[in-house]
Amino acid sequence: MTSGMEIFGTGTFVGRVWRSDVSGPSVVVVRDGAVVDITSKEAPTVRDLLEKDDPAAFVRQQKGGALGSLEGLLNGTEVSVRLLAPVDLQAVKACGVTFARSMVERVIEERAAGNPDLALKIREKVSSIIGDSLRNLKAGSPEAAKVKAALIEEGVWSQYLEVGIGPDAEVFSKSQVMSSVGHGADVGLHPISRWNNPEPEIVLAVDSQGRVKGATLGNDVNLRDIEGRSALLLGKAKDNNASCSIGPFIRLFDETYSLDDVRNADLALRIEGEDGYVLNGSSSMKEISRDPLDLVSQTIGRHHQYPDGLVLFMGTLFAPVEDRDTPGQGFTHKVGDVVTISNDKLGALRNRVLLSTECDPWTFGTSHLMRNLAQRGLL
Repeated sequence: MTSGMEIFGTGTFVGRVWRSDVSGPSVVVVRDGAVVDITSKEAPTVRDLLEKDDPAAFVRQQKGGALGSLEGLLNGTEVSVRLLAPVDLQAVKACGVTFARSMVERVIEERAAGNPDLALKIREKVSSIIGDSLRNLKAGSPEAAKVKAALIEEGVWSQYLEVGIGPDAEVFSKSQVMSSVGHGADVGLHPISRWNNPEPEIVLAVDSQGRVKGATLGNDVNLRDIEGRSALLLGKAKDNNASCSIGPFIRLFDETYSLDDVRNADLALRIEGEDGYVLNGSSSMKEISRDPLDLVSQTIGRHHQYPDGLVLFMGTLFAPVEDRDTPGQGFTHKVGDVVTISNDKLGALRNRVLLSTECDPWTFGTSHLMRNLAQRGLL
């Protein structure tokens, strides 16, 4: 995978930056190696932009002024602007347990009750029963029902397997509106967690009518021990200060990029520790158990509306089991780790890992955005 600048010359990339001169965010597009401000009364937010029938065509018609070089913004060397998460008013939703291999890891987390010392033995036991038989199963199919019955008989059925191969997907709220961080920001771990990892995912940008308008990258920071103790702790495990990273830009669907590119996407993950530790991982959307449009339809529809649209994390194949320090303990983050998630058509999302209590606090919410836009004459 690469984060090379050539990627951003191949499609329509939109996002958000913080402008210190206006004390607020602007909607931007990448053009000819520069980041151009296209904020207007017609589209003062990314939400408004995505509500257009053809956002890519709309963006191409917009004029604007360059705020800085794309390279400088990605490298963090621009002083007057910085990248934000490329979403604003959208709900931040996520689907879990959408890959067979990571599903097994969720079973292990549950059975280990958050204790990494038990994980290795449980992993061996579960794998001896399941093996790779779940890899090609279609969730909700008659074949999946047979596997479910067999696992129940073996005594290893789990609520994670229920959402992994059953008819209903797991859909949860990952983060609060306006709270996600972007490329170059610090991501946070709740200080009570001792077993955690990044989750590299593709994130769909969906409008209020349920139409997918584009895609980006995301890190669904995961606290394995907290969720492993009880699924009822999912909110505490998932939604903390700076625990959701999205970016660097949304690539809009156009003649160069479509949902089929998402379906066939491969993601690369690299973790670099201050101690010299390096871990390389990957996730492939080709192995997802549910189609992206199925996940979208289970999230938004007559059963649940999102007037400002939503972004949807679609899950990950990545589940780190390699030991970092103690044998049998598997992987866990250390403060200072740098996580890079990349895809050859979406670029690279890079963040440093800190405790949530040490990351910049979230202070700019929806009310602040509305006041700022009003002061700038954009509403």
